[in-house]
Amino acid sequence: MTNPDSASQIRSLAIERLVGDSGEAAQVIGAGRTMAENAVPLLQKRLAGELGAPVTVDLRAVEVSRVTDARSHVGDTFAMTVVASPASSDTMTLVIDAPAIAVMVCALFGGDPDLPVSPIERPLSQIETDVSTLVFQEVAQALNNAGRRPLEPRLPLPRAMSGMEAKRYVLRDGAAVRIVFGISTPTDTGTVAVMIPQRILLGTDASADSPATNSDWRARFSEEVMRSTVALEATMPLARLTLGELSNFEAGQIIEFEETAQSRAQLSARNKTLFVCEFGKLGQNYTVRIKHPYDAGQDFIDGLVRG
Repeated sequence: MTNPDSASQIRSLAIERLVGDSGEAAQVIGAGRTMAENAVPLLQKRLAGELGAPVTVDLRAVEVSRVTDARSHVGDTFAMTVVASPASSDTMTLVIDAPAIAVMVCALFGGDPDLPVSPIERPLSQIETDVSTLVFQEVAQALNNAGRRPLEPRLPLPRAMSGMEAKRYVLRDGAAVRIVFGISTPTDTGTVAVMIPQRILLGTDASADSPATNSDWRARFSEEVMRSTVALEATMPLARLTLGELSNFEAGQIIEFEETAQSRAQLSARNKTLFVCEFGKLGQNYTVRIKHPYDAGQDFIDGLVRG
């Protein structure tokens, strides 16, 4: 069985099993900003090659967020896509708002950049969705080449979603970095936001120079995770019975604990067993004392032996 050497190791093990690790906010933002700043000139160049009129690309924000918040910063009209890679099915989640779509459609089809574009306050048309897909393609490829290691998005990207399809799409939750690019003409501006899970970002961090750095990341957890609460459940095995014996149970029947049951209590949270404990009592209160982390493999073997 695994026996951590310190309370900090036990704490890290419990948190990792429950929610997965995430980096410290300042370091995650630093890694995301490095990637985003490298991507801006690449994206500017790529869009210039596609458009009939110039647009300006700038970096608006880099912040710690969650993947499920990807749609929370846009109105009712937007387009979205989720990009897969060999590392993950959701390496990037990209969302473009209505003003940015209007800017891109106007620029792509030769609109006057000095005149305001008409705002989009209706469901997106086929052409507007296709233009959104084009923008996502350029953003993904710019970010792919902006880190020390490529993100390797699977190309071509999935066609952009909009309307109820985009609003109902289920996003897998997880700690992420949110990168917001501005797309502007002299009269209008909009945004394209990219959510990259921290587990993906840390593998492409341009400042990751050694295995020691990656090991350090795994040992750190964000304040958000440390403040989260979970409900603990302690269970204790009763007895091993046949189905026939179980079917004969009646109301009021007393069931005896096994002789070793008190030392085999299990502490769980979110339906995940974390530790093996010893059941006891302190004054008027019942207690459990942590003995060691739960080992599913060893528990299976012990079950065969007891059987």
